[in-house]
Amino acid sequence: MKELGELLKEKNLKLDTVNPVLQNGFTQVPNFILKDPGLSVGAKVTYAMFLSYAWHNDSCFPGQDRLADDMGMTRPRVTQLISELEAAGLVSIQRRGQGKTNLYTIHFQVKASAGRSQRSVDNTPKSKLAYLKR
Repeated sequence: MKELGELLKEKNLKLDTVNPVLQNGFTQVPNFILKDPGLSVGAKVTYAMFLSYAWHNDSCFPGQDRLADDMGMTRPRVTQLISELEAAGLVSIQRRGQGKTNLYTIHFQVKASAGRSQRSVDNTPKSKLAYLKR
């Protein structure tokens, strides 16, 4: 019988690095975003793209041309979807001007905005509460 230290030195787990999911990573999207009936499908995908660009940060700065290319959409459509996310309080935009890309701060709790109320204090989105009441 082998000692524990010897067993731990053996490689008993091998990653399939040919798998494109493992090579390019993946993005997790909060369920309250996916289940929010007030957001369009395009806005949900845009939010997921922001998360994929930000990865381990709470902000990102992709250009709208880059977003449009990655999403297979036109730039004007991407601009509309970003505006939808901003109106919903899911992103804040810092415009940096002079040909620089905007800085997008991603919110995991919806902030109060025109036409939308603040999410509940326990951080449970109203859409999730409505979903749970069904």
